[in-house]
Amino acid sequence: MTTLQSVPALGTHPASGSLPSRAETRDQLSKATYDLLVIGGGILGISTAWHAAQSGLRVALVDAGDFAGATSSASSKLLHGGLRYLQTGAVKLVAENHFERRAVSRQVAPHLANPLTFYLPVYKGGPHGAAKLGAGVFAYSALSAFGDGVGHLLSPAKAAQDVPELRTDNLKAVAVYGDDQMNDARMALMTVRAAVAAGATVLNHAEVTGLRFTRGRVTGAELKDRTSGDEFGVTARLVLNATGPWVDHLRKMEDPNAAPSIRLSKGAHLVLKRTSPWKAALATPIDKYRITFALPWEDMLLLGTTDEEYEGDPGRVEVTEKDTAQILDEAAFSIRDQQLSRDLITYSFAGLRVLPGGPGDTSKAKRETVVTEGRGGMLSVAGGKWTTFRHIGRTVMKKLEQLPGHPLGEDYEPVSTLPKRLPLPGIANPNAVAHRLLVDGPAPGPRMAADTAKHLATHYGSLSFEIARMANENPDLARRIHPDAPEIWAQVAYARDHEWAETADDVLRRRTTLTIRGLATDEVRAGVESMLRK
Repeated sequence: MTTLQSVPALGTHPASGSLPSRAETRDQLSKATYDLLVIGGGILGISTAWHAAQSGLRVALVDAGDFAGATSSASSKLLHGGLRYLQTGAVKLVAENHFERRAVSRQVAPHLANPLTFYLPVYKGGPHGAAKLGAGVFAYSALSAFGDGVGHLLSPAKAAQDVPELRTDNLKAVAVYGDDQMNDARMALMTVRAAVAAGATVLNHAEVTGLRFTRGRVTGAELKDRTSGDEFGVTARLVLNATGPWVDHLRKMEDPNAAPSIRLSKGAHLVLKRTSPWKAALATPIDKYRITFALPWEDMLLLGTTDEEYEGDPGRVEVTEKDTAQILDEAAFSIRDQQLSRDLITYSFAGLRVLPGGPGDTSKAKRETVVTEGRGGMLSVAGGKWTTFRHIGRTVMKKLEQLPGHPLGEDYEPVSTLPKRLPLPGIANPNAVAHRLLVDGPAPGPRMAADTAKHLATHYGSLSFEIARMANENPDLARRIHPDAPEIWAQVAYARDHEWAETADDVLRRRTTLTIRGLATDEVRAGVESMLRK
């Protein structure tokens, strides 16, 4: 039961240092001529905009929905080397993934990523033997220079101590390795902030209704602000189509005869309440190629994922009863029944992987980035994986730099000269931030709760102090949004004033964890909507 007496009174004045209004941003976008217009606010487009702005280019980024509103906030929340790629012999790829994973989790965003131990159970009659998996996790850790420990085998009894819900019947051994996890929506949002700090102009909820052409070349886009209905346009020397599952839709705006370039694979996930503490994640082989994950995440348990070809409307992707049954059935290979009760499900979500066009099973397709140039000179980019988002941004920039005729000009810094590990905003040791938040509470009045301090530290880093300051100045903002979640009302005001939140879903689904916890009640939603209007 929510104890939501009233929405905190904030007045109507924007916070100090808050974002320009949408009207001001539309005006800026329509009057300037940009070097690069990035259409698509998923992590691929965001990363490209970030690197382009670092290079000194004038960059605009727009998205029809919210930043990371689709595929990029529907991942398995992992930064990983790709253990399954080893069996295809992609040793170099795994090593490159590990390099990027460690750079993000150690130097770029240690406040947004955390190490996670994985247990890979080996059951009698399973698709892989203990010796093979033991050798595999050793090789996997070696490709990471043993930075996460040495991959090894563990006894079933020891594994069950760390994961009490582990099914031990016919369990022969458990292989152990290390990777990292994150909150993908928060990571994407911090990368948007980094792009803006580097000079990019961004606007979410701005739908492309058409492309601009000059002598047959794409030189911008016509847009409609979905929040106000206002129509405006953006002119740019080069347009990058980074719309993910919608990439071919935009390519047809450029050329109605453009052939399909991608195919889509749906990945569904379930979020459940946990029945016991989990000190490690489970990665359970289903067959020779597929693994199903059970991940402790945001105080919950994340299960998934599926992998099947999808041919419907990308905007209507959803978790079906078939998906739910498949995820629970596959999880049951290694998890006890009591943890898999449908009554524990708080949320489900599905995203679309963008894969290169062509035949074959989607589960065996490479997660590679595809870059194509259209008849009107628009570049379209799709695919890739979360772990290598910085690498993909650099790769796309290199492609832009090498285009014939140099449409970007030459008065900018090549991406090869940029800092290799530029950190995201808020970089800090999250444990130190949480400690400070607990110690530095207001002199009169209650201190911040420990779970709130930890939540802020691991989702905002040092920017948590800005939220704490708001809560200290207005005690109403220090109240929890829902009694069963760590979030406080100051986060909603902060999302509105500093993080481009326009709708309740922007706040509840992507800037906080209330939706995934099953706590986005009608009362909470009404309170958030009221605050967003102030």
